[in-house]
Amino acid sequence: MTHASAMTRVGIEIGGTFTDLVAMGPEGLTVVKVPSVPRRPDAGVFDALDAAGIAAAAIDELVHGSTVATNAVLERKGARLALIVTEGFRDLLHLQRQDRSRIFDLFYRKPEPLVLRRETLDVRERTLSDGSHAVALDAAETEARIAAFLAGRDCEAVAICLLNAFANPIHELTVRDIVRRLRPDLAVTCSYDVTREFREYERTSTTALSAYVQPVIDGYLGRIKDGLAGRGFSGDLSIMQSNGGRVPAEEMRRSAVTALLSGPAAGVTGAVHQAGLSGHRNIITLDIGGTSSDVCLVHEGRPDLTRESRVDDLPVMMPMIDINTVGAGGGSIVWLDEGGMLRVGPHSAGADPGPACYGRGGARPTLTDAHILCGRIPADATLGAIALDAEAARAAFAPLAAQLGMGVEQLAESAIRIAVANMVAAIRLVSTRRGHDPRDFALVPYGGAGPLHAVAVADALDIETVVVPPSAGVLSAYGLLVADHGFHAGHTRRTPIAAPAPDAVRETVGALVAELDARCDALGLAGARHMAAELDMRFVGQAFELSVPLPLAALPTLTCDDLLAAFEAVHQKIYHHGGGQRGKPVEIVSYRVHLRVPQAHVPALPTPPVDDAGAARPHPMFEDGGAVAGQRVTRGALSAGGGLPGPAVIEDATATIHLPRGWQTAGIVAGNLILTRSR
Repeated sequence: MTHASAMTRVGIEIGGTFTDLVAMGPEGLTVVKVPSVPRRPDAGVFDALDAAGIAAAAIDELVHGSTVATNAVLERKGARLALIVTEGFRDLLHLQRQDRSRIFDLFYRKPEPLVLRRETLDVRERTLSDGSHAVALDAAETEARIAAFLAGRDCEAVAICLLNAFANPIHELTVRDIVRRLRPDLAVTCSYDVTREFREYERTSTTALSAYVQPVIDGYLGRIKDGLAGRGFSGDLSIMQSNGGRVPAEEMRRSAVTALLSGPAAGVTGAVHQAGLSGHRNIITLDIGGTSSDVCLVHEGRPDLTRESRVDDLPVMMPMIDINTVGAGGGSIVWLDEGGMLRVGPHSAGADPGPACYGRGGARPTLTDAHILCGRIPADATLGAIALDAEAARAAFAPLAAQLGMGVEQLAESAIRIAVANMVAAIRLVSTRRGHDPRDFALVPYGGAGPLHAVAVADALDIETVVVPPSAGVLSAYGLLVADHGFHAGHTRRTPIAAPAPDAVRETVGALVAELDARCDALGLAGARHMAAELDMRFVGQAFELSVPLPLAALPTLTCDDLLAAFEAVHQKIYHHGGGQRGKPVEIVSYRVHLRVPQAHVPALPTPPVDDAGAARPHPMFEDGGAVAGQRVTRGALSAGGGLPGPAVIEDATATIHLPRGWQTAGIVAGNLILTRSR
C-alpha cells in the first residue's frame, strides 16, 4: 500500500453494494473496496479513506461519483418542490406526451410527476419562440401572486420554467429574483440555467428534476466537504457528470441534474482509457455491480452520447453517455412471478442485508449466491472484507429449487442464464438496434460481477474477444481519475439552410464557445481546451432531428452546401438513404458545443504482481447442466503468453473471472487480460 503522505489524487465511487477507492500517488495506485452505507452514503467516502489509510490532508484532489441523485429520484426522496410556469401550462408535467413507453401494457400509467398540481403556479406572461414578448410580465402583479402562493407553503425548492425562455430568459430571471427576494431560504432553479433547448415538456421535466435533487446534492456534498475539512483536506473536490466529464463541486450548484448516472459514466470513461492501451477502440462495456448491469457502445474511442435520457421514466434533456441499464446485478433477487416463471431482478438485496452468502441476514436467493453454488465464485473467497457463507447461499436457493423440482445447482445456473439473457438484450439495444454489429466490437467487463458474466454474454452475441482490465471491480473509481473536466452548452435557434445560415452558425457557435471559455476561466481551470460542436438538423416538417458533427476548423469557410452534405451523410448512415434528398428544405434546430480540459497526467492501472503460489489447481464447477472438472488460478499466475483453457475460475483482487468451456486466455496486453474462443 502506498504511504498516505504520498497520496495526491483520489477517486471514490459509491455504488449500491460497495464503495470503491482508487488513489494515485508517486509510488503507484492504491485500491480499496468497502461496503456501502445505504442510509448514509457519504459515510462510504470516509470509510474508504480510513480503510486505505489515507490522510485527507495529503490529498490534492478528490474526484467523486455516486448514485445519490439517481436514488433520490427513484426513491422519491428529493426536495419538496414547487413549480412556476407560464399561464395555461399548469398541467404540463401531468399531460406529458401522448405516446406510451409500453404500448401493449393494458394497465400502463404515465409516470408520476415530481410536482403536485396544487404545488404549481402559472403566471401571466408569454414569450414567443423568436424571443419577442406577446404578453409582458407585470412584475408587481407577479410578485403579489408568488407571495400568496409561497405563503405558508412547506417547500424546499422552486423550479421555474416559462414558455420559450430558451429564446429570451428575461421573464424567467425576473421571476427568479422575486422568489429569492421573498424566500431567500429556497433553492431556485431556472430552466435557462439547466437547458436552453425547446420542447416544453422535456425542458420542464429536466428543470424539475434538477430542482428536485439540488438540495439533496447540496446537503450531500456539504457533508462531504465538512467531513473532509474536519480531517484537514484543503485540495480540490470534483464531481463526475453523466456526460463523462467531471466538474469542480461548486459547479454542481449550476445544474445538479448533470450528476444523474455519474457512476456508470465514470466506468465507461475508465474502460475506454484502459481498453485503448491494448489497442481496442471499438468496445462494448459491461458494468455489473450489486444492483444493475450497465452497457454502452464505444466507437473509435468515443462513447455515444444521447440528447435525452430517462430516470424513473421521466425525461432528462441533457447530454449523457448513452448507457442502457437493466436490473441484473450481483444482488439481484431470484424469484417466481405470478405465472410461475423464473425471474432475476430488478429488485436487489443491495448492501444491507446483501446476498445470503454475505452472512448479514439476507435470506432470499441472489445472483451472487448462484455463482457460489456453481463454483464460479470459490466458496472460500472473500469479497472486500466479506467472508462468504456457501451454506447460507444453498439454504436461500433450496425452497425455490424444491418448489420447481430442480437441483439447487441447476436452478442457480438457470438464474445465471436468465440474467445473461437480460444483459444480451440490453446490449442489442445499443448495438444492433442502432446499426452496429456487436461482432465488430470487443467486450470489456468490469464491476464486481462483470467478468463473471462476460464470456457468456460474448458467446450469445458471437463476440470473439473479451478484454478484462486489471482491478476490474474498481474500474469506475479509476474512471474518475482519468476523466477530463467537461462542460456543455446548447441553444435552440431554428435556422433554415439558406444564404444567411453560415453566418448564423458562426455567430451561435461562437457565442457558445465564448460562454464555455468564460465558465472555465471563472473556475480557474488551466490547461488545453478542446472544443467539439454539433448541430441538430432535420428536414423541415419533421418532428425529430439528427445530430450532425460540425468541425470547428471549418467554420470560417462554411457554406450551405457543406451543411447539407454533412446532414445527408448522417442521414445516409442512419437510414441508408439521403443523397437523393436535395431539393427538400433542411433546417438547423439546436446548436451544441462540448468542451474538454484533458488531464495533465493519466495513471495506468498496474498489472497484478506475479503470484507463484496461485498456479492452476483443480476446482469443481457446475456448467451446462452438470458437474465438470475445472481449474482455479490467480490472475497474477497467468503468463503473458496465455493458453489457459476453460472451464476455469480466474481470481483477481477485486473481481472473479469465469472462463467457460470453449474459451481460453490469449495473453496480457497493457495489463488487460485477453480472452478468446478456443480454436
